[in-house]
Amino acid sequence: MSNILEIRDLQVRYGGIEAVKGISFDVPEGEIVTLIGANGAGKSSTLRAISGLVKPADGSINFRGEDITGKDANEIVSKGVILVPEGRRIFPDLTVLENLKIGAYLRKDDITEDLNWVYDLFPRLKERSWQAGGTLSGGEQQMLAVGRALMSRPKVIMMDEPSLGLAPIIVKGIFDIIKEINKQGVTVLLIEQNANMALKTAHRGYVMETGRITLTGTGEELLSNEAVKAAYLGT
Repeated sequence: MSNILEIRDLQVRYGGIEAVKGISFDVPEGEIVTLIGANGAGKSSTLRAISGLVKPADGSINFRGEDITGKDANEIVSKGVILVPEGRRIFPDLTVLENLKIGAYLRKDDITEDLNWVYDLFPRLKERSWQAGGTLSGGEQQMLAVGRALMSRPKVIMMDEPSLGLAPIIVKGIFDIIKEINKQGVTVLLIEQNANMALKTAHRGYVMETGRITLTGTGEELLSNEAVKAAYLGT
């Protein structure tokens, strides 16, 4: 299987602080890949660099063989690499439907089919399509953030802590949706504090510690790794 994303020797700095210290990893097309690690490990900085929100200090990011290192976020979105940021960041004063349409702002074609797809995935959003985004529950806002990203027809959807602050039953629903999105052909790159759920869902994973990748393997391999169990799974 070919890699849709290839990251080589990526470095991200904020002033004198090196958040990401020369990491390399691959995201095979059609898979769910997760980055796990403690807060401050450099996971979010990695996604922000891939999505064009921060400029890498060094290294390269390739999408389907094309070097996208340091390109503007708009250009990266137009290629089909989409970030669902931590904290959802929906537009609270706009309706659910308006939020979803913003996800398709770069498109010039008819969005009806994709809107129906999102409503099929998230029936709650269809029920609340004329409701202001800010009045939704936390779980519904996360659904809206994912739905908005899907409206751009992503090739890769990157999710930063999609389960953060959500009740366990809502978390299970979000991960079921992640698997369904992937089944329908979207590659997923996932950052998640809930390492157990992330590794059970992912085809493969990478463990990040203080800006470096220290372990890699399939989701099953990392779930059974004693160091991962002790550090991230509470066993």
